[in-house]
Amino acid sequence: MGTRHLYLARHGEADAFGELTDTGRRQSDLLGERLARVPVDAVWHSPLPRAVASAQQVARHLPGVPVAEAPELVDHVPHVPAASDTPRPWLGFFDGYDEAEAASGRVIADALVARFATITPTGDSHLVLITHAFQIGWLVRHALDAPPSRWLGLNSGNAALTVIEYRPELPPALVVFNDMSHLPADLRWTGFPATVRP
Repeated sequence: MGTRHLYLARHGEADAFGELTDTGRRQSDLLGERLARVPVDAVWHSPLPRAVASAQQVARHLPGVPVAEAPELVDHVPHVPAASDTPRPWLGFFDGYDEAEAASGRVIADALVARFATITPTGDSHLVLITHAFQIGWLVRHALDAPPSRWLGLNSGNAALTVIEYRPELPPALVVFNDMSHLPADLRWTGFPATVRP
């Protein structure tokens, strides 16, 4: 058995219609330059256009690496916590989620974990997942064995890199979270609310 290395990235900055902006294309291009130093086996992406376009930009730096869609990476709410487990500022976010929709989101989230948050049967593997902030938060929460509601507040910037390792007979290791060191200052912190950032 080998170690699975997951390189998680939120898609580049997108406009209101879900298409990459010029900034988003540049962010994704720089992410691809950084990932070119890694022995990537495959790039998987969400079916949404902003993730597809980001994966295509990244793949330009990874010749010969297969790129494919994974429906489990689609943008969705992975878990709707009980009101008693939800911080007050988040309560309104879940207005309108009925039980069926919440259950459907959890099914997708569980499928995401089952497919990607595993060790590799033979040898090491290095997988890049181009997805969305909620899905990265969910995988980080899972790796840390935190309560399901703790995906809330685990925000990821556009084209920021998070790395999780799944090792035989050991708990998952969160190697890095929300790393933007490959982006110049003017391309960092997109995807977050506007405020002062370090």
